[in-house]
Order: sequence, then structure tokens, then C-alpha cells
Amino acid sequence: MSKFERRFEKYAIRNLTTLLIACYAVGYIIQLINSDFLFYLTLDPWQILHGQIWRLFTWIVVPPSVGNLFTTLIMLYFYWSIGTTLEHTWGTYRYNVYLFAGFLFTILGSFLAMGLGFLIYGNVLDLSTPESCAALFRVGSLFFSTGYVNTSIFLAFAATFPDVQVLLMFLIPIKVKWMGLVYGIIVLWEFIQGAATNAMTSVGNVFRLDISLFPRVAILASLLNFFVFFFTSRKGILRSPKQIKRQQEFKREVRRNTGAVTRHKCAICGRTEETHPDLEFRFCSKCNGNYEYCQDHLFTHTHIV
Repeated sequence: MSKFERRFEKYAIRNLTTLLIACYAVGYIIQLINSDFLFYLTLDPWQILHGQIWRLFTWIVVPPSVGNLFTTLIMLYFYWSIGTTLEHTWGTYRYNVYLFAGFLFTILGSFLAMGLGFLIYGNVLDLSTPESCAALFRVGSLFFSTGYVNTSIFLAFAATFPDVQVLLMFLIPIKVKWMGLVYGIIVLWEFIQGAATNAMTSVGNVFRLDISLFPRVAILASLLNFFVFFFTSRKGILRSPKQIKRQQEFKREVRRNTGAVTRHKCAICGRTEETHPDLEFRFCSKCNGNYEYCQDHLFTHTHIV
């Protein structure tokens, strides 16, 4: 991953958790105004294949179901806190890869569930009447949300900081690794039981179907990034913050002592990615020559002709 990281790190989205929480906020507002409208945003592969391409992106806006306003705010703050901490610890690029992998696996899982649905419920579904298929996959799409992706974020946090203590219910101090273990047991139980075993559907002449297939596939797909990312990159991730800080300080000291040449430098102000790591640098296509500018001068400089 290091080669890809060096090449694509500059494209990583900073504060990705904040953007995710902002999407949830939009979803909660839509839910208050018109909750039925959320059904037009869910990850429904049947509707996607019938032209509703926006669902590939808008399902992220559908917020997880929590409860009252107080518990919702606590949940949003909690996931913002652990997500931001992971980004600072792993680095923006690795955190982006982890989160977007969860999104991608969830999308692929929804289409896999649709294919399995045709195999399992093929004798019930009447393809000549698309309404029966739409009704089934409309219910199944509700399970493919960011809920289990959020669980993967927490499991990643628990694996990275196993000995960090949090206050359960604001009173009981408990180490994150034990909470992660409980989360894992709950998810495993949900997978074995099938959260939708008794879900009511209206498909053709059959009004009751065991559609536990959908939550089971959703669980596997949404948590696949946790298993893949940690089994392939655990040596580069499972480090303490002190180890990461020492490594970063060592790299900066080596650059200072060796006088390493920077890769990016603004032609106007002279700032580089070493002196200002938060800046973005781009080449100007209208200048005659390879002139690179920082984000503050990219659109304000005088073109060199």
C-alpha cells in the first residue's frame, strides 16, 4: 500500500468523518420533514438497475436509527470522535481507503443479495410483474446502510486503541477492547439469528417471507473492510500514537539533516508541503512552463506566457 499511498495521498479527503456526520444531519432533517422520501435514497439495486443511479451515492445520507434526539447527538459525537482520532493516527489516506472500502463492499453486497434473492425467492417472484421484485428489494435495501460501516469504524478504533478507557453511560469506566468484543458478539448473534426472519413483505400472493438473507449479506459486506484492511495492513496500522509520533519526528529530523528537496513548492510564496503540510499544490495549465502554486495563489497569480 505504501506505493499507492505516496502516489494518491494528495487526493485523500481530509476530515472525512465530519463529512459523513454532515450527511447524517441532512438525512435526519429529511426524516423530520418527509420520512417517506428516504425510500428514494436507499441502496436498492433493483431500482439502480432501472435507472435510479443516484442511489449509489445517496444511501450514505440515510441516517442510522438510534432513538431520541439526545442519544442521536451522543452517537454522532462518539463516531465523529473515534473517526477523527483514527484519521489522525493512521493518516488521511489510509482512513480514506478504509472507509471507502466499507462503502464499496456494501454496494457490492447489495447487488450480491439481489442475485441471491432471485435464486432463493425465484419461485415466488413474478418477473412479469416488476412490482413484486420492487417490493422485496425495497425491504432488503433498508439493511444496506452505514450502520454496520459505523460498526467497522468502532471495531477499528478498538483494535488500534485497545486499552483506551471510555465512560459507559457516563459512569462506568471500561476499556475499548471489551466494548469491541461485545460489539463483535452482538454482530455475530445478529448474523446467526437473522434480524429480518419475521419481516412482513407483500410479494405476489405471499405476504410473509424469511428475508434474513439481506441483513446477513449486509453484515458480511459492511464489515469486510475491517477484516481485509487489518489482515493485510495490521503492521502499518496497529501502532501506538507514541510510536507514530516518534516516526514522524524522525522523518522530519532526517529531512532537516539531509537537506531533502521538497516535491511541491509554490512559485509565488515559496511555501512547501514540508513547511505547510495542510496546503494543496497544483500546476497551472495556462502558464508557459511547469509552475506550481499553492491553493492560495492557484487562481490569483498572473499567468506566465
